[in-house]
Amino acid sequence: MCSEHNCNNDDQQSGLSRRDFMKFMGVGAMGVSLTGTSMASGSTPQPPEKILDATDSVKIKLHINGREHAVLVEPRWTLLYVIRESLGMSGTKIGCGRGECGACTVLIDNQPRYACMTLAVEAEGRHITTLEGLMQGESLGPVQTAFLEEDAFQCGYCSPGQIMAVEGLLRQKPDPTLDEIRIGVSGNLCRCGAYKHIFRAAQKAAQLKRS
Repeated sequence: MCSEHNCNNDDQQSGLSRRDFMKFMGVGAMGVSLTGTSMASGSTPQPPEKILDATDSVKIKLHINGREHAVLVEPRWTLLYVIRESLGMSGTKIGCGRGECGACTVLIDNQPRYACMTLAVEAEGRHITTLEGLMQGESLGPVQTAFLEEDAFQCGYCSPGQIMAVEGLLRQKPDPTLDEIRIGVSGNLCRCGAYKHIFRAAQKAAQLKRS
C-alpha cells in the first residue's frame, strides 16, 4: 500500500495523474450518456433553434385607438415605450416603470393594463386604447369630462392612468358601486391624494355615459 505522495509520483511517472484520470473518465461517461440518449431517441442531436436576440428588430402591427400601426420594434421594448417614443402618443405617462403607480395604464381588449409591464410584441393583434382614444373628435370623452368637472386632479400626472382605469371599469360595470370604483382604481396611485374627487368623477362619468 502506498502513501498519497508515492501514489502521486507513480501516476506522474506513468504520464497521467489521478486528477487527470478522473477528468478523463468524467468526460467519457458524459459522452456515453449523450450517445445513449441520442441512440435511444433514434435521432442525432440537433443544434437549438436560433433564439431572437433582445436587440433584433421585428415588424409588428399594433391596433391602437381604432387604427393599425406597423412598427419596427425590439423584443425588449415595452408597449409604453413604443406608444410614446415610436408613435408619439404622450398621453400615456411614464411613472415608476415597474407596475406600481398606474400612470401608464392603457386598455388592452377593454381591460386596464400597465403599459410599462407589457411588451409591445405581446400586444400585437390586441385592441389597445390610450387616453387619446377617449376623445370624441376635439371634445373630451365622458370620463375626461367628469374628471374636469369634479376637479379630480391636482398635479395631474396620474390623471391619464386614473382616467383609463375608470374607463376600463365602466366598460365592464356601467353602474358601479362606490366599493367597486375603489377596487377599480386601486392599482393607480395619486401622490396628491385626490381620491375622493376621483371617486366622484367615476360616479359622474357613469352618469354621463348613460345619458
